Amino acid sequence: MDAVTMIKERRSVRKYKNEKVDRETMKEIVDLSRWAPSWANYQIARYTLVDDETVIQKFAADSVQGFTYNMKTLENAKGVVVLSFVKGKSGKLDPGKGDDSTSQAGLWEIFDAGIACQTFCLAAYAKGVGTCIFGVINEDSIAEIVGLPENETVAALIVYGYPDEQPKVPERKPVDEIIRYI
Repeated sequence: MDAVTMIKERRSVRKYKNEKVDRETMKEIVDLSRWAPSWANYQIARYTLVDDETVIQKFAADSVQGFTYNMKTLENAKGVVVLSFVKGKSGKLDPGKGDDSTSQAGLWEIFDAGIACQTFCLAAYAKGVGTCIFGVINEDSIAEIVGLPENETVAALIVYGYPDEQPKVPERKPVDEIIRYI
């Protein structure tokens, strides 16, 4: 599958088949994801894969702010990725010194996590695995449930599985509405 097709066709999937994605396939997806670019190549993204249905149900109950849409998606999920990032590196040229290299240094961690997230979702799509990124989450609850190391912060939950739906492509804004030249 070529990159243009992947970019245009990958959709958020909220309905999955009653089948777990095997760990070897997930390892291949993470292996591809690690090629995502990052600030100074610090590679701060971390992937905690959860296929224990008890833990997934705990996410549904405690970690999505009571957002019904996400709770329902998690009720039938067979796999979830806790995408996290190592704190204190992105936005700095020498993290040991603590100097910010840009006024937006703190934002670069989440920027790098976002690039990693999209790369993960495209890699999953290429392997026939659907994904849905959750932003309405309780980061502290998630970190506690999975025992996240203290030097990491939760960026997102990504539900994954074999799609049991083919979401329609929503209308896109015309390019002339989102582009400008100077």
